[in-house]
Amino acid sequence: MLQSCNPFPQPNNGRYILGFVGIYLDDIKTNRRIHCTMSKQESPFDLPSFGSSALVPPEPPLTIIISGPSGVGKDAVIRNLQTKRQDLHFVVTATSRSMRPGEKDGVDYFFVSKEQFEHWIRQGDLLEHAIVYGEYKGIPRQQVEDALENNTDVVLRVDVQGAATMRKLLPDVLSIFLIADTEEELVQRLVARKTEPEDKMKIRIQTAREEIKHLADFDYVVVNRDGKMEETVDTIEKIILAEKHRVSRRIKF
Repeated sequence: MLQSCNPFPQPNNGRYILGFVGIYLDDIKTNRRIHCTMSKQESPFDLPSFGSSALVPPEPPLTIIISGPSGVGKDAVIRNLQTKRQDLHFVVTATSRSMRPGEKDGVDYFFVSKEQFEHWIRQGDLLEHAIVYGEYKGIPRQQVEDALENNTDVVLRVDVQGAATMRKLLPDVLSIFLIADTEEELVQRLVARKTEPEDKMKIRIQTAREEIKHLADFDYVVVNRDGKMEETVDTIEKIILAEKHRVSRRIKF
């Protein structure tokens, strides 16, 4: 039962319990708890004033890079991550290469001509771009800027070269390197795609070997094992969650 009362009865009548909205008194004689509201002036304690603002700044939006060599499964991992984390903004990369079977324009990539891509470069519409295996690839600037302004975490799929550029542009970027369990497994995936002739396949394999040498440039490495897609995606989710609570991201010293 709540009622008004003298918040400071005679000694030994009860014990004081400091609450957020007042004082609760446990009346030993009647075995009742009585709620007593009081103004600041009525308090017998010489306490300082307390601020109402948060003690820790809010979580800033993250820019997350998912990178790795060809055949490691970046696209499949990102598609699965999208189904679980619809709160993230997944940037659609632009490319001048031809569309592969099963791909959708505006979903997997923005497929544009080399002329259109070069126009975007001249206009400054790309956050970063590079020539990969003879074709342009790049990150549309507006997508990233709009998402970050809305305090939304951004996920970028870039190659190792593009990741290096993004780290220079955005020092606080979170970079994750996807890798296959073995080189043999990686080659098997590339062959299974059947998207390139043998000569181009050899170039991709050699490029993959060079890209793996840059693994130490990344914040995290995640092994994407065959048949373990859920485990891979779960690991990436945990990395993102941990980084959201990293002190250095919340408080700048």
